Amino acid sequence: MLEKIERSIPQGAIYLIADNLTTHKSAMVRQWLEEHPRIDHAFIPKGAAWLNLIEAWWRLFRRQALAGVDFADGYEIDKATRVATRQLNRKASPWVWGRKPKPPRYRRRTFVYRI
Repeated sequence: MLEKIERSIPQGAIYLIADNLTTHKSAMVRQWLEEHPRIDHAFIPKGAAWLNLIEAWWRLFRRQALAGVDFADGYEIDKATRVATRQLNRKASPWVWGRKPKPPRYRRRTFVYRI
Protein backbone atom coordinates (compact mmCIF):
# COMPACT_ATOMS: atom_id res chain seq x y z
CA MET A 1 0.00 0.00 0.00
CA LEU A 2 2.78 2.45 0.86
CA GLU A 3 4.47 1.72 -2.46
CA LYS A 4 1.23 2.54 -4.30
CA ILE A 5 0.96 5.85 -2.42
CA GLU A 6 4.58 6.69 -3.19
CA ARG A 7 4.12 5.94 -6.91
CA SER A 8 0.97 8.06 -7.09
CA ILE A 9 2.84 11.13 -5.74
CA PRO A 10 5.90 11.38 -8.01
CA GLN A 11 7.68 14.29 -6.33
CA GLY A 12 7.79 16.20 -3.08
CA ALA A 13 7.55 15.09 0.51
CA ILE A 14 4.84 12.73 1.72
CA TYR A 15 3.62 13.04 5.29
CA LEU A 16 2.10 9.86 6.69
CA ILE A 17 0.06 10.25 9.88
CA ALA A 18 -1.02 7.02 11.56
CA ASP A 19 -2.64 5.89 14.77
CA ASN A 20 -0.66 3.93 17.33
CA LEU A 21 -1.40 0.40 16.18
CA THR A 22 1.52 -1.95 16.66
CA THR A 23 1.39 -2.89 12.98
CA HIS A 24 2.30 0.71 12.10
CA LYS A 25 5.40 0.43 14.30
CA SER A 26 6.59 -3.00 13.16
CA ALA A 27 10.20 -3.64 12.15
CA MET A 28 9.15 -4.28 8.56
CA VAL A 29 7.36 -0.91 8.31
CA ARG A 30 10.24 0.95 9.99
CA GLN A 31 12.75 -0.68 7.62
CA TRP A 32 10.66 0.23 4.57
CA LEU A 33 10.35 3.85 5.75
CA GLU A 34 14.13 4.07 6.25
CA GLU A 35 14.61 2.99 2.63
CA HIS A 36 12.16 5.72 1.48
CA PRO A 37 13.30 8.98 3.12
CA ARG A 38 10.76 11.04 1.15
CA ILE A 39 8.01 9.66 3.41
CA ASP A 40 7.86 11.29 6.83
CA HIS A 41 5.97 9.16 9.36
CA ALA A 42 4.26 10.62 12.45
CA PHE A 43 1.80 9.23 14.96
CA ILE A 44 -1.35 10.73 16.42
CA PRO A 45 -0.57 11.40 20.10
CA LYS A 46 -1.98 8.90 22.60
CA GLY A 47 -5.08 10.29 24.23
CA ALA A 48 -5.93 12.40 21.18
CA ALA A 49 -8.16 10.00 19.26
CA TRP A 50 -10.45 12.91 18.40
CA LEU A 51 -7.75 14.02 15.92
CA ASN A 52 -8.34 10.84 13.93
CA LEU A 53 -11.33 11.73 11.73
CA ILE A 54 -11.51 8.22 10.32
CA GLU A 55 -12.97 7.10 13.65
CA ALA A 56 -15.91 9.48 13.22
CA TRP A 57 -16.38 8.29 9.64
CA TRP A 58 -16.35 4.64 10.75
CA ARG A 59 -18.98 5.41 13.41
CA LEU A 60 -21.27 6.96 10.77
CA PHE A 61 -20.57 4.14 8.32
CA ARG A 62 -21.23 1.36 10.86
CA ARG A 63 -24.49 3.01 11.86
CA GLN A 64 -25.56 3.44 8.22
CA ALA A 65 -24.44 0.14 6.68
CA LEU A 66 -23.74 -2.48 9.31
CA ALA A 67 -25.92 -1.85 12.37
CA GLY A 68 -28.30 -4.69 13.14
CA VAL A 69 -27.80 -6.45 9.81
CA ASP A 70 -26.87 -10.09 9.16
CA PHE A 71 -25.15 -10.68 5.85
CA ALA A 72 -25.43 -13.96 3.94
CA ASP A 73 -22.29 -13.53 1.86
CA GLY A 74 -19.63 -11.14 0.63
CA TYR A 75 -21.90 -9.83 -2.11
CA GLU A 76 -24.37 -8.45 0.45
CA ILE A 77 -21.57 -6.80 2.44
CA ASP A 78 -20.24 -5.22 -0.76
CA LYS A 79 -23.71 -3.99 -1.72
CA ALA A 80 -24.39 -2.53 1.75
CA THR A 81 -20.99 -0.81 1.68
CA ARG A 82 -21.63 0.75 -1.72
CA VAL A 83 -25.15 1.91 -0.83
CA ALA A 84 -24.05 3.41 2.51
CA THR A 85 -21.07 5.17 0.91
CA ARG A 86 -23.31 6.63 -1.81
CA GLN A 87 -25.80 7.85 0.80
CA LEU A 88 -23.09 9.35 3.02
CA ASN A 89 -21.48 11.09 0.03
CA ARG A 90 -24.83 12.57 -1.02
CA LYS A 91 -25.22 14.40 2.27
CA ALA A 92 -21.53 15.12 2.84
CA SER A 93 -20.53 18.52 4.18
CA PRO A 94 -17.34 20.02 5.57
CA TRP A 95 -16.41 18.72 9.01
CA VAL A 96 -17.01 21.23 11.80
CA TRP A 97 -15.30 20.67 15.14
CA GLY A 98 -17.42 20.78 18.26
CA ARG A 99 -21.13 20.91 18.79
CA LYS A 100 -23.68 23.36 17.49
CA PRO A 101 -24.41 26.18 19.93
CA LYS A 102 -27.44 25.67 22.12
CA PRO A 103 -30.52 27.65 21.05
CA PRO A 104 -31.30 30.71 23.18
CA ARG A 105 -33.77 30.14 25.97
CA TYR A 106 -36.24 32.95 25.24
CA ARG A 107 -39.17 31.30 27.02
CA ARG A 108 -37.25 30.93 30.26
CA ARG A 109 -36.24 34.59 30.30
CA THR A 110 -39.77 35.70 29.47
CA PHE A 111 -41.23 33.56 32.26
CA VAL A 112 -38.72 34.75 34.87
CA TYR A 113 -39.20 38.44 34.07
CA ARG A 114 -43.01 38.26 34.13
CA ILE A 115 -43.29 36.78 37.63
